[in-house]
Amino acid sequence: MENNQSEWLVTIADELEKARITNEAIFTRKTCIYRVPRYLREADEKSYTPSAVSIGPYHKQNSHLLCMERHKWRAFYQTINRNHHDFKRYLDSIQNIEEKARGAYEGEIDLDSNEFVKMMVLDGCFILELFRGMKEGFEKLGYARGDPVFSICGALDSIRRDMVKLENQIPMFVLESLLAVQTGEDHDPHELARMGITFFAPLIPTDEPFNKGNVSDEFDPQPLHCLHLFRENLVNKGLILPKRTKKLWKRKLSRNVVGKPTTQVTYCVSQLRESGIRFRKRKTDQFWDIKYKDSVLEIPRILIHEGSKSIFRNLVAFEEIHPECSNEITAYLVFMNNLIDSAEDVGYLHYKGIIEHWLGNHDDVADLFNGLCNEVVADLNGSYLSGLTDKINKSRDNRWTTWKADLVHKYFQSPWAFISFIAAILLLLITVMQSFYDIYSYYHPTS
Repeated sequence: MENNQSEWLVTIADELEKARITNEAIFTRKTCIYRVPRYLREADEKSYTPSAVSIGPYHKQNSHLLCMERHKWRAFYQTINRNHHDFKRYLDSIQNIEEKARGAYEGEIDLDSNEFVKMMVLDGCFILELFRGMKEGFEKLGYARGDPVFSICGALDSIRRDMVKLENQIPMFVLESLLAVQTGEDHDPHELARMGITFFAPLIPTDEPFNKGNVSDEFDPQPLHCLHLFRENLVNKGLILPKRTKKLWKRKLSRNVVGKPTTQVTYCVSQLRESGIRFRKRKTDQFWDIKYKDSVLEIPRILIHEGSKSIFRNLVAFEEIHPECSNEITAYLVFMNNLIDSAEDVGYLHYKGIIEHWLGNHDDVADLFNGLCNEVVADLNGSYLSGLTDKINKSRDNRWTTWKADLVHKYFQSPWAFISFIAAILLLLITVMQSFYDIYSYYHPTS
């Protein structure tokens, strides 16, 4: 009996020691590349799974992605051949940061050291060749015109979309290390970000002019990975706000309740129009920069295409999972979700030049926005849109505003309605004047 008790106590002590080691490991890891939670993935598996290329370890063994591996070897070969480098220099540079790179991933990576380092080098050189090709031209890098991967007319669109999926990432410091081998240690710290911004520019959901590859001093020169780089470029372009304000935009998310949050606008476009609120396209390349003043809601133009759902889902997933990420994209999508209840709402925003889309019909666009945040319930009282939504709700609830809107809606929608309204007013005035004259004449007859 005593032996059993001793063995039991030893087992408890062993488990506590494992817990201590695990706890220390969690503190030392700087995780930024995550698995998509099941409750998000089950809603739309396709949006989170790469279709053309695997980047990093999570989808490395997917059979439909293995054909791209030979193109990664081509990229590695072109890199060392063009720079006249020994390939071992690249392997050595990643071996020096292997532990740090592993720590960027959620959970343990089931690859030995050699396989992990090789994967980082191949994936990293592949990404850098794509970045350089967009900047300098793929033919200048030694690729044939019409190359199936390394050309403008290749599989670039699918690859680009895969590279902003949450599970399909490698740490940006791995790319920095490989770029330093290529260009020397004294390279411009903003160069990688500039190339990345240019490469991902076609994914930006607006067709307004923007400054490609412009990295200001405020832009973080060391994003976490490609998805983070893409998101930061979306959110920070032209964002003139102090950093201490941005820290207040942390999301408060509940994963246990499903439904629309009540802290955002709860009225759709049709209801707001009936309340006298007008819609206008805001001319800016920052699609999230919504303004409201004097009953006019200004929303920048947004372009929706077949890849938009996947892009937005992965941005929302990253904002929800990464503890140091604010919630600007989620706040915007929840706002738009509440504005759009039907194809009629989409049609009106399309008429106003706010929504442009390449989907089949307005119903598809409404379904897209209504489905993006179904699994995410955000208390957005601290978001950048919270003050704006409070103003809209107060305007909508104002009785005088509603009465005025009904008047405009009924009598000022067409020239004939306006003429009829004026005629009715004139007839009423004539009737009143006639009645007054008759009464006055009765009590004050002329002699």
